[in-house]
Amino acid sequence: MTAAAESKPGKPGWREAFAVYLKPRVLIVLFLGFSAGLPLALSGSTLRLWMRQSSIDLETIGLFALVGTPYTIKFLWAPVVDALDVPLLSRWLGRRRGWLVFSQIIMIGAIVLLGLCDPAKVAWQILFAAALFVATAAATQDILIDAYRIESLPEGEQAAGMASYVAAYRIGTLVSTAGMLFLVTGFREMQFDLGSAWMLGYFAMSAVAVIGVATAIIGREPERSAAAAAEHAAHVNDNPFTRVLTATIGAFRDFFTREMALAALLFVILFKFTDAFAGVMTESFVLDLGFSLAEYAVVIKGVGLAATLAGGFAGGFVARAYPLATSLWIGGVLQAVANVTFSIQALVGHDTTMLAVAIVTENFTSGIGTVIYVAYLSSLCRNPLHTATQYALLTALSAFGRTYLSAGAGYVAAASGWFWFFIICVLVAVPSLLLLAWLQGRGHFKTLGLDPKT
Repeated sequence: MTAAAESKPGKPGWREAFAVYLKPRVLIVLFLGFSAGLPLALSGSTLRLWMRQSSIDLETIGLFALVGTPYTIKFLWAPVVDALDVPLLSRWLGRRRGWLVFSQIIMIGAIVLLGLCDPAKVAWQILFAAALFVATAAATQDILIDAYRIESLPEGEQAAGMASYVAAYRIGTLVSTAGMLFLVTGFREMQFDLGSAWMLGYFAMSAVAVIGVATAIIGREPERSAAAAAEHAAHVNDNPFTRVLTATIGAFRDFFTREMALAALLFVILFKFTDAFAGVMTESFVLDLGFSLAEYAVVIKGVGLAATLAGGFAGGFVARAYPLATSLWIGGVLQAVANVTFSIQALVGHDTTMLAVAIVTENFTSGIGTVIYVAYLSSLCRNPLHTATQYALLTALSAFGRTYLSAGAGYVAAASGWFWFFIICVLVAVPSLLLLAWLQGRGHFKTLGLDPKT
């Protein structure tokens, strides 16, 4: 019997399931989640608001969507953080935390630099470069936080850690959007000019980002990183390029030589497809029914956010109580069936109460599915020599369905109408569930050292 089997002798009670969220390792991941969520909007939606207030043309603002590129290609430099150590910091803090603190310090400096780039005074190319600098540092921080979370939490705490991470990530994003706007408004009321108010807001966000640095320093280096540290020590005199190339090849070889590797990758792409296919058209659907932007914003930012957070923690409880395969069935079915509420909304029409029900149902079930899904991704990254590279690759593949497979959703909605479109969104989950059944029947979860009875 595997160690994983011994650590999960039965379903934990609710008290035990809740207690896991108070464990020091999980709390560290929670604060790191806040640090990960903070910079995203600073180089994205918040920056675009500053640009528009500065009378930057819409064409230029649209180009700044490309600033998010580092988040989608971060797997390209993930092998660097797997293969190399940061001078001084890695010796002081360890392999993972040394890189994490380094990326956070660079990110804080990048946020300060972006705050100094008033869109009304600098060329847009300079502003773009500064924003890209923030996004690259933040994406690197994401690589390290994911690796740290996977390596520091035992299997039984992975889902709880991810639930905490998602909740704190949302709060971090809220601070750098709504919180930032409150700050800028306050500085304007204090008679600061527009550029100075935004600059001070960015400086304040850079100060808040110190929370992540403090968390990384307080946390403990994962025990699983010791094997990788020994491997690094044995190759300390090797050429850095050779070490990175070796790490890259090793990460891919380690993954693709496993049983059912390609089927697992296909499942990674398809599992959240039902969410992505519906999500890309939700805003248009709501507006077509006659809801105002204000009505939609109140539902999304209010009950929608609360439902997402609650769903994340519920997903953690589910994953703690059931084997991973069973949890994936629960999350997969719930997130698919939730789309029926939007079909009902299409029949009801402009009804705010029904919209709240639909959004709450979708966000809650999506939160459950996301946490369980990420627990599965984490279980695929078992070798501490390659955690950062493999997880970055898996998240890139998960974005493939969201970005590319969902591109035709508008054509489907136009041809079918809203009621049938969301019924189709339920049906697009079927391939992932069939693949889940196939993987389970072939013993895929046994090969991961999980779910010995499934």
